[in-house]
Amino acid sequence: MLSLILPVWNEARRVEAGVRGALELRRLVAGAGLGEVEIIVVDDGSTDDTAARAAAALGAQGQVLRRPHGGKGAALFAGLEAAQGDRCLFNDIDWSVAPPEVLRLLRREGELVIAVREGPSARRMGEPPGRHLVGRVFNRLVQWAVLAGHEDTQCGCKVIDRRAALALLPQLHERGWAYDVELLVAAHAHGLHIVEHPVAWRFEQETRLRPGRDGLAMAAAVWRVRQRQQAGAYSPGGAGHGPPRP
Repeated sequence: MLSLILPVWNEARRVEAGVRGALELRRLVAGAGLGEVEIIVVDDGSTDDTAARAAAALGAQGQVLRRPHGGKGAALFAGLEAAQGDRCLFNDIDWSVAPPEVLRLLRREGELVIAVREGPSARRMGEPPGRHLVGRVFNRLVQWAVLAGHEDTQCGCKVIDRRAALALLPQLHERGWAYDVELLVAAHAHGLHIVEHPVAWRFEQETRLRPGRDGLAMAAAVWRVRQRQQAGAYSPGGAGHGPPRP
């Protein structure tokens, strides 16, 4: 079984459309003979009626987890701990990687399969040039500091073997936007089979990421990951343990 985990925070305007995307993916997966899909929407402490709208749209076809606000990474990890599937799919509620694209990614074999928006077969649609530039600068920082060879760590669409993910969780500290970087660093340290899959990705104007506000925080997070990496905290049996999750 595949567990689809969708983090949300104050997404009342588009959570119902996001649930429809999840149900579409479930139909595509069933039609392709790839098994069942459980849908888990994780509400990260929304102050609007996101959770209620998500629950109404899902009905009995999935579950909504409500947790205190802790960041995107914290929401995804909470969903991971509640998941029952052998594989877990992380994706954003806006489905910037659309269900047919996700289906192709699910056909790839690997303990960690990541969607990438760079490379000859990938496409970025509608992204402002300035935002793309900020993203490339951040990627260069990531490659220099901790993770050479990955042209895109930040696409929200990823598939991970649940048992492998649960083994990594105690070593993961970052709960905000930089969780992707730390997850990949730890996955490399544990020798996971990592596969990159180029996708068509559509920029959404309502993205929660604000390059100016979040960029410095993400850079600081990368530096923290670098320090832990140099201390050997991500190796199997490493001493670096993340803080308790609420």
